[in-house]
Amino acid sequence: MSEVTVVERPPEPDFTAMTEEELVAYQEAENRWRAADSSRAILGERDPCAAIDWREVALPDRRIPVRVYRPSPGGADDLPLVLHVHGSGFVGTATQSDWINSHLAARLPAVVVSVEHRLLAPRTPLSAAADDGWEVLRHVVEHAARWGVDPERAAVFGESTGALISALAAIRAGRAGPRLRAQVLVNPLTDVTGTMFDHPSMAQHAHTPTLAVPQLRLLQRLAVPPGTDPRPVSPLYAEVPDAPAPALVLVPTRDPLADHGRRYAERLRAAGTSARLIEYPGAGHAFLSLPGVPEQAEAAHAARADILRFLRAHLTAGDEREGTR
Repeated sequence: MSEVTVVERPPEPDFTAMTEEELVAYQEAENRWRAADSSRAILGERDPCAAIDWREVALPDRRIPVRVYRPSPGGADDLPLVLHVHGSGFVGTATQSDWINSHLAARLPAVVVSVEHRLLAPRTPLSAAADDGWEVLRHVVEHAARWGVDPERAAVFGESTGALISALAAIRAGRAGPRLRAQVLVNPLTDVTGTMFDHPSMAQHAHTPTLAVPQLRLLQRLAVPPGTDPRPVSPLYAEVPDAPAPALVLVPTRDPLADHGRRYAERLRAAGTSARLIEYPGAGHAFLSLPGVPEQAEAAHAARADILRFLRAHLTAGDEREGTR
């Protein structure tokens, strides 16, 4: 058996005073840790019944890496599509979500395409990351045969900032297509306007181990450059079309963003869509990416089962394959 090289996680920086150079160095070091095999004990082991590969989506002005998960071995060439967007905003990599995405690919079954979107930075606002998610979704659906997916059975799924990007993609799809069957939003960030920090959960859980207000203030500064209207990239305030895709909103209760998810579920219901809200008492932000952390493990496994049931109901109705746990 080959030795696993242990990659140490970098120390948490001072998010209130980071320079651009420090941000880049932190991004690189943190993402090396998240992509390392030695981090699987925390981030979760890949499902052995899924094949994983990197591909690129070639757009007219840029190429976007995507991490693709398929049931293994073989499988149909017209599987449902789950477009996934990882969390963290100014850090993060699709590899950090191997545990959940490989399981969904193997157990739905489906093709899961996880977007390695541009990370937030002084010259890369949230709108750029949102465009990456949206344009990958459109590209894969438009070239469905090339990707082995059924364009009529597509869903979006995101975590944290990735949930915001997924929600915006669902809003865009509700206006102009493609038709989505479902959206799954896990501990979503939904408000980067001036009211972002006014939600009660921000004060109640301002300094949790997995997310604290200083990180969110940096994220807001990067997400919305001065002079930019934050409402178009804030699902809570964006113009929601009538009856967008049915939603599953998963909220850990020990999360500064808990009320962002609760309020957005209410907003979707007001727009005429089905929005199921599930709360996980005691769980913290990013819990779905931390199944190896004892305090998060029970909620992570429960949420994985909830997501699988929801997507199976909307993408593969009547499919009686292997159970949800």
